[in-house]
Amino acid sequence: MHKHLIILISIISILYSARINEIAEIVGVRDNQLIGYGLVVGLRGTGDSSSAFYTYQSISNMLQLMNIKVEPASIKSKNVASVMVTAKLPSFTRQGDKISVTVSSIGDAKSLEGGTLIMTPLKGVDGVIYALAQGGVSVGGLPNQMEVENHITAGTIPNGAVVERELPYDLYSQENIKLSLKEPSFANAISIEKNVNNYFKNSKTQVAVAVDPKTITLQKPADVTMIQFLAQIEAVEIDFKAKKKIVINERTGTIVSGVDIDVSPIVITHGKITIKVGSADKLPTGNNVQQLDDEVAIDENNNKVTTNKKGSNIANITRSLKKLGANPGDIISIIQAMKQAGAIQADIELL
Repeated sequence: MHKHLIILISIISILYSARINEIAEIVGVRDNQLIGYGLVVGLRGTGDSSSAFYTYQSISNMLQLMNIKVEPASIKSKNVASVMVTAKLPSFTRQGDKISVTVSSIGDAKSLEGGTLIMTPLKGVDGVIYALAQGGVSVGGLPNQMEVENHITAGTIPNGAVVERELPYDLYSQENIKLSLKEPSFANAISIEKNVNNYFKNSKTQVAVAVDPKTITLQKPADVTMIQFLAQIEAVEIDFKAKKKIVINERTGTIVSGVDIDVSPIVITHGKITIKVGSADKLPTGNNVQQLDDEVAIDENNNKVTTNKKGSNIANITRSLKKLGANPGDIISIIQAMKQAGAIQADIELL
């Protein structure tokens, strides 16, 4: 199923200090998605074939704008590919600023390498043009030939679009604003309310009010501007309670977990592998048994992993299964089964 397994273990405390700008965003201040249809030219015979009729119709339409009339059926070039161009328009972007774009083939082109995107309008959801993209397509940064073959029909143009229209947002003249937590939490919302009000304790009015587990309203004090106020808000630190989570990328076999995610006592049999979690006061011993940190025992002959209560966490179990020779698909299936059985109290997020 997977050739490689990458296990990333990040130490996540239940409670730690975090700045407000790390866990919350200002409502209304966000990126906006842009999209456009364009042509990549200058390919070395790796463009769309004649079956992609819309490509040749697009070439004909483009040439007509330059007072050159050509019937689509008479175009035989394979040096052009139809692409979709996407970009993010960041908040507070101004006219003349440059943003990067992603170019993706929608036809049967074999490669976009060496191609140049000709001028492509990028529109928002309202149909208005906000940027114009143009430039050489880069497909570099791919580590090996197999990945190149899988991803050669997509590329990027760093700073390849010029912003033509701004999204107006008058932040300066506002008297109040809302914060939105990236992950809903009653405890974190109350912590922000408490710490912000303590920071502005000399204010005549209550500055922060948590209205739900995701939203905190902020009332600007009279003696500062909104920009100064938000700069102070971003620097306020709170005791942040992190939500335990296991992130799994099934395509690459990557598992990201915190070392403090415990597993309740459980016995799991998966194929030829048996796992006994937290069920033994003393770990088994023997010539074929290998102990890890006095918390986990691995019996390679019997494909068995045993942990004591101290070693009953996802980090140890994943490490042991890898050492036992389990493939990424088996490890992912075992973790999901433990979650379904109620032995894991953390959320599992699949990428």
